[in-house]
Amino acid sequence: MTVLKEFRDFAVKGNVIDLAVGVIIGGAFGKIVDSLVNDIVMPLISALLGGKIDFTNLFIVLGNPPDNIPRTFDAMKKAGVPVFAYGNFITISINFLLLAFVIFQMVKLVNKVRIMDDVPATPPVAPTPEDVILLREIRDSLKK
Repeated sequence: MTVLKEFRDFAVKGNVIDLAVGVIIGGAFGKIVDSLVNDIVMPLISALLGGKIDFTNLFIVLGNPPDNIPRTFDAMKKAGVPVFAYGNFITISINFLLLAFVIFQMVKLVNKVRIMDDVPATPPVAPTPEDVILLREIRDSLKK
């Protein structure tokens, strides 16, 4: 019974829930970055390099492909022909760099907000020294 209680305590801790939410949001965010790279960045890079470069079809055939299949990356993969897919690697590398940059910017922003939250609105009042307290007590007793 103690193992179940320990597991429940572990599973409902804030850190575990935060991690689960982070993984789910990260997966969704990864899809957004994939779309950004594949649908916006890579076509722009292709256009800048002459307009006829399709990065998914940049590969080197390492085996002997059958004669009846087209020379595209998808067709080669379906046929089981080994290919050196450097275009796909370029796309995924750009995807990683963009994702890492955006995550870095988000962490910087969160750290800045945390620092702003830690700064108190008014500076803390320094405690009154003991000798001043004693002198005030003497003054108050003399007034009476």
